[in-house]
Amino acid sequence: MKRTALLLGLLALLIPQLGAAESGAGLYLQGCVSCHGLNAAGVPPGGDHFGPPLQGVGAQAADFYLRTGYMPVEKANREPVRKGSPYSDAEIRSLVGYVASFGGPPIPQPHPERGNLSEGMRLFTENCAACHQVAAQGGLVVGGTAPQLDRATATQVAEAVRIGPYLMPRFTKKQLDDRQVDSIVRYVQLARAPDDRGGWGIGHLGPIPEGLVAWLLAGGALVGVALVIGGRAH
Repeated sequence: MKRTALLLGLLALLIPQLGAAESGAGLYLQGCVSCHGLNAAGVPPGGDHFGPPLQGVGAQAADFYLRTGYMPVEKANREPVRKGSPYSDAEIRSLVGYVASFGGPPIPQPHPERGNLSEGMRLFTENCAACHQVAAQGGLVVGGTAPQLDRATATQVAEAVRIGPYLMPRFTKKQLDDRQVDSIVRYVQLARAPDDRGGWGIGHLGPIPEGLVAWLLAGGALVGVALVIGGRAH
């Protein structure tokens, strides 16, 4: 009796996991296999559909690309852009679980509350601002665009650091350890809603365009004062 009860208990635990795996496999066959191939082996260039192998990318990459809407793409040779995902949260979890079954790193668990804000700003400036701007507003780079990070969650920032999506370089734990990533995430969260203590933020375009706007406003005010003084003189 005890052995039977134990077996039934194990089956009760396994059945939901098997169902999720089957669901993930079905979703993969419907929306991913044409580019990533059977068993996530990839499809080489040469046709209308091609894509890299997913064996070894793990839940980390699958979760990032699916939740940001980078995947699926209409054409494999186009730069992915952030958009709403066609999959529900449950479907994403199933797909992520299926891709994770081929091995690879799990979804990271960042803790921005443990990060250091000043260190995060320094690390972001050194490693990220050249493409994303120091205010994390994104920008143009050779061969593509660096997206603004106002919609990126803490997990997605940590995933992107480790994955290096599209043109972005990949940072290993030797280059940026988890504590440093926590600091970067904390800074990105601040940049998303900065404290404009100096006054009008002007969309946080950066020091050069903001300075030009200031000069134009100041110049317009000076011209107005000069006209008033000149009119009184006459």
